[in-house]
Parts: sequence; structure tokens; C-alpha cells
Amino acid sequence: MALKKQNFNDEEEVAIFDGALIYKRGEHWQMRMWLNKERKYARFSLKTTNRAAAEDRAKQHYHTLMAQQLSGQAYFAITTKAGVDMFLEYKKTLVGVEGGIVAGRYATIRTHLTHWLDFIGRDTKLSELVLTSGFTYFQKRSKTKKSLQISQTTVLNEQSTINAMMLWLYKRKLTDLPSIEFDKLQRVDRGDFSLRRDTFTNDEVKAIKKATVTYCDRTLNKLTDDEWQQRKLACYYFLIASITGLRTGEQRQLTQRDIDFDEQCKEGQEQVVFLTKITVRQETSKVRKTRSFYCRDKDCFLDLLEFRDEVLEKKNIELDLASQKSLPLFTLDGVNVISKRSILYHFEKLMEVASIENREHRDLVPYSFRHYFITQRILNGVSHRKVADQCGTSIAQIEKTYFHLNDDRKKQEAIEDYEFDDE
Repeated sequence: MALKKQNFNDEEEVAIFDGALIYKRGEHWQMRMWLNKERKYARFSLKTTNRAAAEDRAKQHYHTLMAQQLSGQAYFAITTKAGVDMFLEYKKTLVGVEGGIVAGRYATIRTHLTHWLDFIGRDTKLSELVLTSGFTYFQKRSKTKKSLQISQTTVLNEQSTINAMMLWLYKRKLTDLPSIEFDKLQRVDRGDFSLRRDTFTNDEVKAIKKATVTYCDRTLNKLTDDEWQQRKLACYYFLIASITGLRTGEQRQLTQRDIDFDEQCKEGQEQVVFLTKITVRQETSKVRKTRSFYCRDKDCFLDLLEFRDEVLEKKNIELDLASQKSLPLFTLDGVNVISKRSILYHFEKLMEVASIENREHRDLVPYSFRHYFITQRILNGVSHRKVADQCGTSIAQIEKTYFHLNDDRKKQEAIEDYEFDDE
């Protein structure tokens, strides 16, 4: 864009290329350049009283500013909101491409950074951030509406996302900080005690299944149709999570075409076992690899499908056969799937009904159903290879995270043949 002013005083004003001007203020020369992308003038002193020197310095500034503009860099300090938007726009280009990320991961990153903006302020300039700008983040994040419990692991994951964004912005010279420091939190155990803390026992899962009946009782809880449907769908989600070990993103994106029913007889027996085949598609898998596996609880899936179809029928939502196949499992309107916020809200409420003890000292979250599933498979003697294949993870990760379970099982096997004398 050309300068708005076209007539110059040759003694005190000189046009430098297109959109730039040097002018005298007192005895010293100044520069003004219009930045089209930012719709503002960049102004600064050339720190000289000599016109020739001023022109040379102005041309250097011009080329530097133009190079920054062409590379997408901003001269004026951008806000944290603008920085987040740029990072999310970059991440969005990676969704669905080879070596990129899945849509669920992008949604998680967006949620993490939304919490960061709530904390730091959307109009805060990136140039105003200091190394300790993340202090008190955990304390502020813990004070949520509706008193929902925020686990330490969740906050640590958010902090990791925030610093990934800061490094991205730093490499593009949009901020002077490659990372933000946060309050040092008490170390989260990753070994023996961690697994015992953030998973369920068999008795607790039985209590949770029993609690789903009470939680969804329309008469007892005086529920409206919408409230009952929301609770019912959430409870189906938790029950299926406990019998499949699916990740949150994988489970929420299941469609009707991803499940199939079969039956199998045990070798040497005539009794039929009804199975459900589940396929996790490449585009919904965290590890970007298609996998399929079987689970024995066919009734739970059939009940969910019957409940979902009844809800859609009451809402007069008609679907053809093709649309039926692509219909999400966990939906009440045929389009939108159960949200993570809804899952977390009903999880906390269900834990209260089930009277799960010491919740305030345990890192129990909906993902704990996956830990429970893997734990039970290992304790039942299933090989690490089979567990890893079914759950879409590596053998190394299984061994690293659940190493203590083998020791527990070996101890029990070691004392099985012992007889104790009561005397």
C-alpha cells in the first residue's frame, strides 16, 4: 500500500520505496512504514541528523520489515489468542495426513489451549509473557465450575501442550520464550503404586455397574426425558469402556459399521459364546493403525443400539440403510457424539452413587476403565503381545506401565500349593 500522503517537503520528508517515509522531528530523522497485513504504521527513530545516513538506515529497516512480513512474522506484538489461533491452524493441517494427528487429538489440543487462554488472558501480549507466567496454573485449573475433579495428569498434559505451542511460536520468532515454567507439582508415580491408585478393583467395577441402574432410575431421580437419555448414554459409554479398553477418542468415534456380531464355540465344547467384533479405523486410532478385536459382551452393544434407535425414533429422525451404517454409537441426535465434558460430569456423579472410596486421593478418571481392562487381561494370563495388539499400544509400553502385575501373579502362583496349619 502506498503512503496516504503524496506531497512532501523535500527538506524534511523523503519517501523511501513504497509505503515508507523518513521525516525530521527536531534535528533527528525518524521513519514511518505502513504494514499492510497489520494495518498499522511502524514508527521508530533512525538516531541520526544526517539525511544520507538516515536514508541508508531506513532502507535497511524497510528490507528487514518486508522480509518479516513475507515470512508471516508480525512486527507488533501479537496476543496470546492470536498465537493460539496460528498454532491451531498449523495443527489442523496435520489432521488426517500420514505422520500427522487424528481429529480427536486436534480437539484435545484445542481444549488444552482454551484452558490456557482462560488462565493467561486472551488479550495478553506474547511479549508480556515471562518465564514464570505459568505459576499458579494448577491451582486456577483446579477451581472449575460444578466442582469437577481435575486430575494432576490432565494438568501435566495441558502444560505439555502449552509448551509445545510456545516452542513453535519461538522458532517462528513470534515470542522470546521457548517455554513457560509451571509450579513444580508432586511427582506422579508411574510404577507400582500408580496403577493401584488410578484403576478400579473388580468389586468397584461391580459396584459401578450396579450404580448405573440407580443413576438412570427416572422415577427415583425425577428425570426429564433429556436428562434420562444423557445419563443412559453415559452409562453405556462407561460399561463398554470397561469391557473393551478403548481410548476415549477411539470409543467416541465408533460407528455402527465398526461393530459386528459373531459366535464361537470353545474347542471341545458345544456351548456357544456370543462375541462382538470391534474395528478401530486408522483415522480414529491414536497410533494411526487399523486394528480389530473381539469381546464377549454382545448384550451391552445390542442394548445400546436399541436405546439409541428408540431415542432417534422418538425425535422423528429417519435414516436410510447407508446412513445407519455410518451412525455414531454414542449419539442422541444422529450427528453429535457424547462430549468429553458430559463424560467427565456423569463419571463424577456415578462415582458418588457407586460410593467409590478415597476418590480425592486417587487419580480416577474415565480413562481408568482402560487401565482396569488391561490389568485384568494381564492378571488372567493373557500375553503382553495379545494385550498390546488388542489395545493398540506397544509391548514395551505394557511392560513399562504394568510391570508389577506379573510379580503379583507370580507371588500368588508361588503360594497356591501351600497348606497352612492352623495350630
